[in-house]
Amino acid sequence: MAHTNQNGRTNRSGRTGRTDRSMRRVLHREIAGTIGLLTDEHDFRAMRRYRSFTFHDHTVYLRQMEALLRERATQGSHTTIALFDPEEYADYCTRTGLDPDAPASRTRFTAELAAQGPTVPYEGQPLTDLVPALVDEAVRQATWQYAATLLARLGSCSTCGEDLGRAAFTRASRLLARVLDTAPPGNRHLVCSISRSPENLLSVLHADDNTDGTPDIDEAEALEFTSVLALGLATHSPGGLVMRVSPPSGPDRIHGWRLRGYGLEPLTAGEVFDAYCTDVENDDLIPPESNVDYCAPPDLGDQHLPPGHHH
Repeated sequence: MAHTNQNGRTNRSGRTGRTDRSMRRVLHREIAGTIGLLTDEHDFRAMRRYRSFTFHDHTVYLRQMEALLRERATQGSHTTIALFDPEEYADYCTRTGLDPDAPASRTRFTAELAAQGPTVPYEGQPLTDLVPALVDEAVRQATWQYAATLLARLGSCSTCGEDLGRAAFTRASRLLARVLDTAPPGNRHLVCSISRSPENLLSVLHADDNTDGTPDIDEAEALEFTSVLALGLATHSPGGLVMRVSPPSGPDRIHGWRLRGYGLEPLTAGEVFDAYCTDVENDDLIPPESNVDYCAPPDLGDQHLPPGHHH
């Protein structure tokens, strides 16, 4: 509302104030935020040693967090969820000289997570769906970093000078592309596992069909998957690749390869069946799934490498 001062002039400060608040609300919706989430009870208990962390019950904490996320979404704000690790937080505070018992320190650490750590966007899903997705993302990123580090440590070929890790990654990329190109139509779920000490590595890749028949692949998933496959090839580790294809109609088809030398050796239909229907813990038989065919994989074509590339 306009106001008239003693000189009879119109004062529009009331309207200007409301306009400013309106503009700030618009800008507030444009600000993307990141929230660090304590996903399990163990991490939650670790944070309770700080007096400034005022929550006492993990279930209540998650319920309040979900309410906050819904409120931000209602206001039109975009929120990214990061996995908050108390041990990494304590190390971060030690490195940077920050007080770990200060909310501002947690805010700065969360900002670092937004830039470098595993995150998932909040899109209205319940925390019961969001938390497993966030944990999976953290495992995926850790697996990729571990595989990439080991590939980088392989060094160069003593004969030709080629970077062994890079060559293996290129080789794995071509093999993966060939697996997807020769796969029957349908959505594909691939698992690559390699046996290494001190622990095995496993990576999963989803490749659903687009409307034009090309596979829709998440780049981060593909990077991790290719790195794990490359590490298995480069180190000649025991391992395998399994692909499950869900066609538009008919039974699912399961194919498999073992890592052999610097390539993939197809499993027979019987070997695929045995692999899927045997408990790896005790070798007990597992009943086969209904509406599933265990098949020899499509021919990947000539996997021969030119001389000098069998590292």
